[in-house]
Amino acid sequence: IQELLRVMRTIDDRIVHELNTTIPTASFVGKVDPGQTCKELYESLMDAHTKRERIIKNCISQTSAVVKTLKEEREKAPEDALLLKQLRKEQTKV
Repeated sequence: IQELLRVMRTIDDRIVHELNTTIPTASFVGKVDPGQTCKELYESLMDAHTKRERIIKNCISQTSAVVKTLKEEREKAPEDALLLKQLRKEQTKV
């Protein structure tokens, strides 16, 4: 998931470059509609943010379910050190 999020952040990380290539210079202002290109950039950013948010929420949901299961197992076997370690790892992930 971390690699996927890193890839999805590319547009945010390169926003200055994206703006520089989206907004036309004085010599190209008549050939390109700056309003349309800015709108497309905005929509691209919003789409990336929405997808990233959905992935993050899905990850939290799945990890929370694992934590819940591990807590239930822990109640049945409170002496299991390996189980406790795994539970702590998943809790940290959330």
